[in-house]
Amino acid sequence: MTRQRQSAHHTISSSLRWLTITLGALCAWQAAAQGGPQGSHANWPTRSVRLIVSQAAGGAPDIVARLVSERLSRNWNQQVIVDNRPGSGNVIGAQVAARAPADGYTLFFATAAALVTNPYTFKSLPYDPARDFAPIGMVARAPFLVLAHPSVNAKSISELVALEKSATGKLTFATDGPRNFSGMAAAWLNKLGGINILQAPYAQMPQGVQDTLAGRTQLVILAVPAAAPHLKSGALRALATTVPVRLPGYDNIPTVAETYPGFDVAGWFVFAAPSGTPPEIIRSINRDLDAVLRQSDIVERLRQVGMYPYPNAADTPEATAAFIRKELEAWGRVIRELNIQPE
Repeated sequence: MTRQRQSAHHTISSSLRWLTITLGALCAWQAAAQGGPQGSHANWPTRSVRLIVSQAAGGAPDIVARLVSERLSRNWNQQVIVDNRPGSGNVIGAQVAARAPADGYTLFFATAAALVTNPYTFKSLPYDPARDFAPIGMVARAPFLVLAHPSVNAKSISELVALEKSATGKLTFATDGPRNFSGMAAAWLNKLGGINILQAPYAQMPQGVQDTLAGRTQLVILAVPAAAPHLKSGALRALATTVPVRLPGYDNIPTVAETYPGFDVAGWFVFAAPSGTPPEIIRSINRDLDAVLRQSDIVERLRQVGMYPYPNAADTPEATAAFIRKELEAWGRVIRELNIQPE
């Protein structure tokens, strides 16, 4: 090979090496910009994660959020900080979560009210449940019990309906208001039974419970943890549970659906993120959440605070989204049938 050809060959080889290096760097940069395997998402999380809870500290939802957060903190080697933003029927917390950066570092412990009933009970919302959130995974549901003062001569929903028909206007439900779960459950029972049990709405349900214990109101609908001590003492009698299947540990209590098929009222909680959060981060959170919810001690602790995990634990983001859509449609039908007007 002549000196000129060797020089040309060396120049071409050097150029090819430079081009290969440059293209490699460009591909790596593009992968990083798109959140690919070499991008910033691969090592998520690299700092603390905020979990917004739209209910006050100390209640059952907050306890569950902190329980799950503690396990996720262990898995991620990063602190998951619970940020309580209660108020306005879950609206304040939902709004904060909806406006957070979609980077995986802000998550929402979303309630049924925030995602599926608020759109029907508020005339306007500062967030759009369908547009502003990306579902991540299921957490648990919180059933209710229909309870009666011992003076009420009924031990089942059918007996309660018969009693009300024989003495209309003598019974009153203590509820948390017509646009909240216990109020809507009471109204739905009235409609299905063709009866008209009155509602006494309370801004603070502990006062409603006290009035029912004293017999000033005769009926109340409570979450399991709030009902449990009164059942144990005999101060209140359980007539039914509000979910379609009997509850473990309360197997002797029938469901409302055994009398009126289709009746299903429960609070529930899911993990969600601001829309636009990278799908790979959502799937990573979903996998870790699912693993936490399958731990036997977590399942037991959830039941102790009246929460019941779903059969498929966190399930998938797609299944969670489908569940929310189904619940939105179902509550829309119920609220229209009950003629509940938004405020």
